Amino acid sequence: MTALEGKVVVVSGAGPGLGRAIAVRSAHAGADVALVARDEERLAKVAAEVREHGRRALTVPADITDDDACARVVDSTVAEFGRVDALVNNAFTMPPMADLTDVRIDRLRTGLEVNVFAALRLTRLFAPQLAPAGSVVMINSAVLRHSRQLYGAYKMAKSALLSVSQSLASELGPSGVRVNSVAPGYIWADMLQAYFAHLASERGVDPGQVYDETAATTDLRRLPEPDEIADAVVFLASPMARAITGQCLDVNAGEFHH
Repeated sequence: MTALEGKVVVVSGAGPGLGRAIAVRSAHAGADVALVARDEERLAKVAAEVREHGRRALTVPADITDDDACARVVDSTVAEFGRVDALVNNAFTMPPMADLTDVRIDRLRTGLEVNVFAALRLTRLFAPQLAPAGSVVMINSAVLRHSRQLYGAYKMAKSALLSVSQSLASELGPSGVRVNSVAPGYIWADMLQAYFAHLASERGVDPGQVYDETAATTDLRRLPEPDEIADAVVFLASPMARAITGQCLDVNAGEFHH
């Protein structure tokens, strides 16, 4: 893959799971990568994997809910690489799983701060560097496509993020900057595997049975893996998607249609 050859990609929330996959697949596609997260040890591990692909990696430990920290992310990236071609807003905190009629408002605010305002903050700061042909990719969620009980706060945050993405696409489009979203459903990685093992233990069945039952709800009868979500991000960040902006690409093996 050379879709991002010679490009510089910034990935927030670049710890384990999807953040790691986005960083490594970006490097595989030819990009140097700036890695942003709070955990320095996790950043170092992902940076090592990026370098295994022969690409440069910069680690920037930061709390992206802080204005000054975000400004340092931009300054450090530009100082190291001299340019920025794509920003992937992947940082995420799980909103409270509670009915909106019951959930504490202060907990809603916390979720919005990380899942929405931090993405907006980083995008605004990086926008001048991304012009005239850069890209922003927001990591959204299949929660956009349903209204199941207890998911109200989650859907609230991700719906707000989608609105932010679409408005930014209109605002930044004249400068040549594209803004798109990727909405994964299930992601077959450590956290989901552990959860399925827990469900299987409670029911006294094999974890494979839980997987098969869940996969049966998708058209492809399987659950996407992190690299498959990351490849969709690489596509949207690359020149292959140069005429695509303001869109949300669902990557869910056909669990929902949109």
